[in-house]
Amino acid sequence: MGGSNEEVKTDEFDSSLVIHPSLLAVCLVSGGMDSCVTAAVAREENERLAFLHVSYGQRTERREREAFEQLSDYYEASARLVVSLESLARIGGSSLTDERLAVAEADLNNRSVPTSYVPFRNAHLLATAVSWAEVLKAGSIYIGAVAEDSSGYPDCRPEFYEAFQKAINTGTRPETAIEIRTPVIALRKSEIVRRGLALHAPLELTWSCYAEEKRACGRCDSCALRLRAFSEAGISDPILYA
Repeated sequence: MGGSNEEVKTDEFDSSLVIHPSLLAVCLVSGGMDSCVTAAVAREENERLAFLHVSYGQRTERREREAFEQLSDYYEASARLVVSLESLARIGGSSLTDERLAVAEADLNNRSVPTSYVPFRNAHLLATAVSWAEVLKAGSIYIGAVAEDSSGYPDCRPEFYEAFQKAINTGTRPETAIEIRTPVIALRKSEIVRRGLALHAPLELTWSCYAEEKRACGRCDSCALRLRAFSEAGISDPILYA
């Protein structure tokens, strides 16, 4: 489904007095827990949201799309857009997109880049989001990147987003002002769970597993991080595991 390209207007006032002068924000929503809580933060900080989902041939593409649609309904997104980046699957190099590569079992003490890393994926996601945000005249892009308590992906680090912000400032129209927002980037996963609960985020609608679509495998990095987060937060994970 495509989104409206209607110009979003603000009331006439000094925009320097507010952090987010735009009424509209684009939110990248994978369907996972981090993007769900990020969407909850965006909902608090903006009047309207445009939800963007990117399919790139990942193993759990269908289940992630289902979660995206449910979250879009829950947050009453003013616009939603699903984009296919099949080139990432054709390029390969990740166990998420290449069936010949096994999804490794979790090793939360290993800080090397895992096989599930999709090379430079977040740059592709952000580039798409910037294009749409510029058409919609949105003032910000929200992405649920997590740096400290994650799988060690290099495109989840704060310095990556700082560099990409400079690219946005340089490569868009002079009148365009789009800010990248990463509200959970410095949080542990357990803190993200608690933040989500405080914001009444529907964590039961989210999907994090890298390998399975009916019941989460409980063995991949993403499942292990999620299970540890809920355990540390002292509550039960609401989704089903094998």
